[in-house]
Amino acid sequence: MPFALTQVRQIEALGFRAWPASSVHYDGSWSIRITPNHPAKRLNSVNPLDPGDTENIEKRVAAAAERFRAAGRALIFRLSPLAPQKLESYLEKSGWTRFDESLVMIADLADVDLSDAREQEPERDTDRFAAASLRVQAESPEKKSSLVDVINAIRPAKGLFVREDADVPVSAAICVCDGAMAGLLGIETAELERRRGHGRAIVKTALKWAVMQGARKAWLQVEAGNAGAIALYQSMGFKEAYRYAYWRAEHD
Repeated sequence: MPFALTQVRQIEALGFRAWPASSVHYDGSWSIRITPNHPAKRLNSVNPLDPGDTENIEKRVAAAAERFRAAGRALIFRLSPLAPQKLESYLEKSGWTRFDESLVMIADLADVDLSDAREQEPERDTDRFAAASLRVQAESPEKKSSLVDVINAIRPAKGLFVREDADVPVSAAICVCDGAMAGLLGIETAELERRRGHGRAIVKTALKWAVMQGARKAWLQVEAGNAGAIALYQSMGFKEAYRYAYWRAEHD
């Protein structure tokens, strides 16, 4: 059964609040999100939010490109089911490339077995969490300040979770509770520690905390090519709600 556009709008709005860009501008229903000091595509993309908003596409794409150029970023579009088909057709005909498709998955927390979930207080030191998360991802410590800035900008209740083995971080996750909905972001497990149950454990820990905050449903985003993670989330009760993908100009 197709996910209703009203529900897609709800999840998209939750996602924007859970991972806030440093600047947001609107061109009609296009949400233009730019974060110069952080490379994440979700923080640096144009997100159309109305399938019927199809006026002056060529001029609006050019204007968005100029705005991104001024910020030192290449223009990227993130097209969800809310994006006009006419826009996607225009990008395709103009030689743009579609890449990095992702699934948005949701679960009713009443159906998720959290009986074996470890109860854990979230990490309160954002700097420490950011350092652990980057270590888990094998990313440069130099990215810490920009990650800290994004995390500190999250306004809904957030839980920062790190799972350690012999005092070494092996997995990390962020849980953002926005009303009755909990979003899971930045779920990562160190490459050499995968398939040992750390990912499942930290997700359950985060969801148990979310339930204690009053959450009744959870959502997450996962790359379509990450079969292992998708299988894990499906085994826990998550189901695909919809998909989105990014588009970029060939010359960028």
